[in-house]
Amino acid sequence: MSLLCVNDFEENAKQKLSKINFEFYLSGAGQQRTLEWNKTSYAKYRIRPKYMRRVSNRSTSTTILGKNVAVPIGISPTAFHKLAHPEGESGCARAAESFGSIFILSTHSNTSLEDVARAAPNGRKWLQTYILTNRKITEEVIKSAEAAGFEAIVLTVDFAVFGIRLVNIKNNFMVPPNLSASEILEKYRKDKLLENFVEFSDPNADWDYIKWLKTITDLPIVVKGVLTAEDATLAVKAGADAILVSNHGARQLDSLPATIEALPEVVKAVGSKVDVYVDGGIRDGTDVFKALAMGAKMVFIGRPAIWGLAHDGEAGVKEVIGILKNELDNAMAITGCATIKEITQDMVVHESYYSRL
Repeated sequence: MSLLCVNDFEENAKQKLSKINFEFYLSGAGQQRTLEWNKTSYAKYRIRPKYMRRVSNRSTSTTILGKNVAVPIGISPTAFHKLAHPEGESGCARAAESFGSIFILSTHSNTSLEDVARAAPNGRKWLQTYILTNRKITEEVIKSAEAAGFEAIVLTVDFAVFGIRLVNIKNNFMVPPNLSASEILEKYRKDKLLENFVEFSDPNADWDYIKWLKTITDLPIVVKGVLTAEDATLAVKAGADAILVSNHGARQLDSLPATIEALPEVVKAVGSKVDVYVDGGIRDGTDVFKALAMGAKMVFIGRPAIWGLAHDGEAGVKEVIGILKNELDNAMAITGCATIKEITQDMVVHESYYSRL
């Protein structure tokens, strides 16, 4: 079976994974409207090419938090990679490393951060965290991440409570007993400092939490889950070093906007001050192109990496990233862009642009 695009990998994963595990990865919150919008909203934007420009020598490299990445396609934090393949998070980290990109490790990881660090010692690795009620645990975890060579903390702010995920409820989804729901936090559960790995977020936290984080670590803080200019401004004011526009893969609240819809107002509000990234719904290199044109410095993929992992572990994830990179490079060549910087805002317009002409 030839797997030529990300959608092929999704269909392949549907055949390889159990129904419950596949639907755990695939599903969103509520009626799953936002889940659909994340993907279909990219189709509402059109690419305006610039022809007759020199594009024989092209580069997909860019600078993220002051350091080079070879391709602006990273891996977003997703839970329980070992449900897809025994290599788990380590396989994804190695794949990102091989492309000179960035891997974000989820707190809901089946692999410890130390093991991920050993698996991809030369890769750029960020750690995603929730706003735990017990701040001492957060401080200890961040210190462990620093010691293991992680370069940034990705703070998820859209998890005051757990989203209503009807598909997982109907399937009675549970993490198998042979896997931990969080290797990163397992010892704290055993010590009874955490009752579980679901409802552990502090619903009373406010933007001062970022100010507190800045007192315990010198690592950059990337705030994940922002969808409005107002929140982006507050996050940056509190000390955020970057913003990741995200709706949690549409898994928290249905009827949130697609991330590509929310991206422009966030970029307008804070894009001149900090890096802005985006995840959610990216299935093709033209989606990457559109996101970059609309102001994202980098995109991150979640489910596509899982589909690659399910196919063939690290090698499968490499295939997926390679496909997206090749599609992006192809779009750059055809539209007249030799570098990422040449992908400019005027090259992507909403579909309504042409109806107004």
